[in-house]
Amino acid sequence: MQIGNITLNGYAALAPMAGVADRAFRELCMAFGAGYCVSEMVSSKGIAYHSKKSAELMEISATERPCAVQIFGTEPETMADAARFAMQYKPEVIDINMGCPAPKIAGGGSGAALMRDPDLCGRIVQAVSRAVDIPVTVKIRSGFDEEHINAVEVALIAEKNGAQAVTVHGRTRKQFYAPPVNYDIIRKVKQALSIPVIGNGDIVDARSAQFVMEYTGCDYLMVGRGALGNPWVFREINEYFSTGNIISTPTLDEKCDVLLRHIKSLVEYKGERVGMREARKHTAYYLKGFKNAAKLRNLAFSMETEDDLRSLVNEIKGSNSC
Repeated sequence: MQIGNITLNGYAALAPMAGVADRAFRELCMAFGAGYCVSEMVSSKGIAYHSKKSAELMEISATERPCAVQIFGTEPETMADAARFAMQYKPEVIDINMGCPAPKIAGGGSGAALMRDPDLCGRIVQAVSRAVDIPVTVKIRSGFDEEHINAVEVALIAEKNGAQAVTVHGRTRKQFYAPPVNYDIIRKVKQALSIPVIGNGDIVDARSAQFVMEYTGCDYLMVGRGALGNPWVFREINEYFSTGNIISTPTLDEKCDVLLRHIKSLVEYKGERVGMREARKHTAYYLKGFKNAAKLRNLAFSMETEDDLRSLVNEIKGSNSC
């Protein structure tokens, strides 16, 4: 798929997930076949106030490209300034967040709350598109709530004002992540637009990916929570779409090796103190499906050092070996 002049390989991208889709996880998912990734969302006001954390969120390594920097905010010119600032990190794409349901984001008028004001959405997209010379994309939801399903309207406005692709998460802001996913709205957006449409929502494996692609007609897929503790979901999707084969489930050793690899990178980028605290939630995702998972999660949430992680891996192998 093309976003402007950017070519995306494979069939699925890693979604921008705050507090999860950091540099270490993006690199890992790209290594397992994600064709594209998007940074954690960055506050346009944080950039304006020279926030060190905001700047760190925009760092992109060579192994996670093509990669978009995602920005959020409510003021067109502040968003444009943020996009210009982000260019020093050389992203391939600027993505505008109009889909985050979190109270601290939507409650301030950003994220999914923007969908209540389609005119403002258009002015933001136009300002950002004029500010940079790389493709600008938009991530939206089906609408703010069930009474206001306006993804088609917002997507058309985004296209008119310069967006070169739109990602649609088939849930409302009010739903957060509760079922069901409205795949009909993704299909309607695809039918209405001439730019690429990326489908998002409950894509967790090859067969769900195939269903969403065929049902909606979307051009590409985006995987979010389905990749947590499961970066090889991208390899599975690519293999199935390419050959029709379902790859074998990762072995216990492979799962443990990938967990260690993931957390090693996390510690390398953030230091042991911060990295290991963040490693706790990631490790809990990897533990899904293991025997004695509750006990193992308790051990995971007490980890302080990489030695603690290695001890946990030994406990995992001891509890789950044949």
